[in-house]
Amino acid sequence: MGAPLKLTWASLGSLFATAVLVRTAVRDFIPPEAHGLLRALLSRAAAALVPPCDAIIVHETDANGVPNELYEAAQLYLGARCLATAPAMHLHKTHGAAAAVASLPDSHATLDAFRGVRVLWTSQLDGNASSSFGGSSSSSRGFVHHPFPIGGRQRCLRLEFRRRDRDVVRDAYIPFVLEEAAALRAKMRERKLYTNNSADLLRFVRSREHYARAGRAWKRGYLLHGPPGTGKTSLVAAIANLLEFDIYDLELTTVTSNYDLRRLLASTRPKSVIVVEDVDCSLGLFDRTRSPAPPSSQDDDADSDEQRNRAMLQHALTLLPPAVEAAMQRETISLSGVLNFVDGLWSSCVGERLVVFTTNHKDRLDPALLRPGRMDRKVELGYCKAPALRVLAKNYLGDDDADDHDEIMGEAGRLLEEVQVTPADVAEVFMGCDGDDGAHDALQKLVDELNARKEKMNGPK
Repeated sequence: MGAPLKLTWASLGSLFATAVLVRTAVRDFIPPEAHGLLRALLSRAAAALVPPCDAIIVHETDANGVPNELYEAAQLYLGARCLATAPAMHLHKTHGAAAAVASLPDSHATLDAFRGVRVLWTSQLDGNASSSFGGSSSSSRGFVHHPFPIGGRQRCLRLEFRRRDRDVVRDAYIPFVLEEAAALRAKMRERKLYTNNSADLLRFVRSREHYARAGRAWKRGYLLHGPPGTGKTSLVAAIANLLEFDIYDLELTTVTSNYDLRRLLASTRPKSVIVVEDVDCSLGLFDRTRSPAPPSSQDDDADSDEQRNRAMLQHALTLLPPAVEAAMQRETISLSGVLNFVDGLWSSCVGERLVVFTTNHKDRLDPALLRPGRMDRKVELGYCKAPALRVLAKNYLGDDDADDHDEIMGEAGRLLEEVQVTPADVAEVFMGCDGDDGAHDALQKLVDELNARKEKMNGPK
């Protein structure tokens, strides 16, 4: 037993001595140029044992801050398909979503397979980390999916795969990820239909070829006008839910220049509703043909204090010297800029978009904003009448209870012809009734409220 062990140690000693001798001989007798050639041969032999890898870097946004659709789709896809066994994940739930959405945290990786091809997704900052898929970093090549240079550090996803699978990944796997993400996004939406006149909207969605033949941007403009509380904002939400569009709320009063407006519009995606609420309160969009007049004390009581303050500011601007007024206008958006936005000139309309303006005072808007071709449809939302009351009663009081009280429903309907009440006012009365009151008691409270308003409107006898 001892002799073989001694023989083994002696053999190892001879091997180490030979290695040291060879290393010394190579260093002393082989020229330095041959060292580089030898290293290259050894690297090539090692690379033959480990297949080379390619990588695709998908940044969250481009240099202009425009979101990358592929990044969002990949995070949504990974959250649904690949993070079941992940050690860590981000969870996010928006209001109205059916479930929370998972995404890959920074500095984490997950594997996926597609048609026998294995890929590795890694979430990181920037895109400069070395490959971790099994190939050396020197053998990996990056295909950046945006044309602009990235400044600063931002989130990105690194997709790594064998070089021989490059065509499958780029031509089949990435389109598959986009399709799966679109299906998941549609499934997570909470869809409700609040409008009974959807034919115009559905016709617009199906009219891509018609708009292309006509040479027009694939967009449609809607003007929703009426008193406050008549459901303009709710109708916008109904449109978005019906068409499964995203909503972008554009506050013009916070946009400082036409350049900023263009930048914001460039960041919107296809299948979106761009909403500008209370457009009559935006500076420069009121009717230029009307003679300026200070706000009257007889304005409608429904106007908010903020609207009155903005009206006073508009009147004050008309009293400024021309030079001061011109300097102020250079720091804000212009009417021509908004018109270009409505016409689709600045929104890069490669996909369908709806532009919805809301206002409480249609007559205050500049006529250039209302001409045909800019506002395709003008929808007036008025005060609550008997048909709307019946719908509200069914929604708030139950599907069946409202039909059992035709007498009191008729009385409320007659009062609505005499008293101006918005659907929001009716909904507020119904919401103030608890579940024990029942439909009859809730309708009776509404009748009492309408009678009180009628007496107040007529004044003391």
